[in-house]
Amino acid sequence: MDAVTDKKTLESVEEMAPKPSREEAEEAVRTLLRWAGDNPKREGLLETPKRVVKAYEEWFRGYGEDPTQILGKRFEDVQGYEDMVMLTHIDVESHCEHHMAPILGTACVAYLPDRAVVGISKIAKVVEAFSKRLQTQETMTAQIADAIEEAMSPRGMAIFVDAKHQCMTTRGVHHPNVSTITTSFTGEFKANPELRQRFMSLCEQSKR
Repeated sequence: MDAVTDKKTLESVEEMAPKPSREEAEEAVRTLLRWAGDNPKREGLLETPKRVVKAYEEWFRGYGEDPTQILGKRFEDVQGYEDMVMLTHIDVESHCEHHMAPILGTACVAYLPDRAVVGISKIAKVVEAFSKRLQTQETMTAQIADAIEEAMSPRGMAIFVDAKHQCMTTRGVHHPNVSTITTSFTGEFKANPELRQRFMSLCEQSKR
């Protein structure tokens, strides 16, 4: 799904299901607390609905962010620089769309500029914009790649995401040490095995 399609999908969802009020969201939390077997009126839980709704605003703020706009400003004065631009250790804090459990990990992103570069913080912000939504890791990886491709038209880009899914570590099969790795390569990174291996080696070195 590219950035444009993703935006249209979000707009369609908003048209079909108007966003509930804060009061409705807080009442939904009280319902879940009762369903879990606790009393939302006891002292320790009185403020919990407000705290949960506030946390949701932070965890899912990506729905209100436009990755294309984030990458809109580019710089062409790069003195002929043509090698990869790479960011490592970008924190990934997301939630799986199946259980709404946290996905925690890191991402490495690189691109080969074609006459222009973008501020390095913008790359990290694009990762955040897509991760701060209900996701599968595979979809998130593809969305980040599509957004960078569409906004910058680089000669190639690469992304590597390494994350642990709490829906797997704290429930279900209970395997706390299992990581999920997803990658995406375009352009010269996809066509050139040596360039791709260089990127992967730099990703591994950054973990040490």
